[in-house]
Amino acid sequence: MPKAMEMLESYPRTFNVDAQLLANAIEALIECGNVCTQCADACLSEEDVRMMVKCIRLDLDCADVCLATSRVISRQTEYDANVTRPVLEACIQVCKSCGDECEHHGHHMEHCRICAESCRRCEQACRELLDAIS
Repeated sequence: MPKAMEMLESYPRTFNVDAQLLANAIEALIECGNVCTQCADACLSEEDVRMMVKCIRLDLDCADVCLATSRVISRQTEYDANVTRPVLEACIQVCKSCGDECEHHGHHMEHCRICAESCRRCEQACRELLDAIS
């Protein structure tokens, strides 16, 4: 069970963003990072790996950016929007690119379909959080 909201509720200080939006983004980012890692691994098991090189690269980039972003936005002490905004913007972009690529393969590779869905959810959660802090 996700603990992001429970942790935010236990935070001893106040912070300037809607806790539910923040928790949703943290959870979507962690899920997307893990799903993208699993998708890259599944792509490596496909018969024609050469056809999957771009997808694998985007999966791995998306996983790294999502997991790093989850860590940055989880920290509220001495929060700096000038750091958070560009990190969220980068995450939105990589989720869009990865989601687009996975959609190309999703009709014949279930792991890519699942990954594209996770990327879209994460992109949306990050957009909502970015709108709230901008």
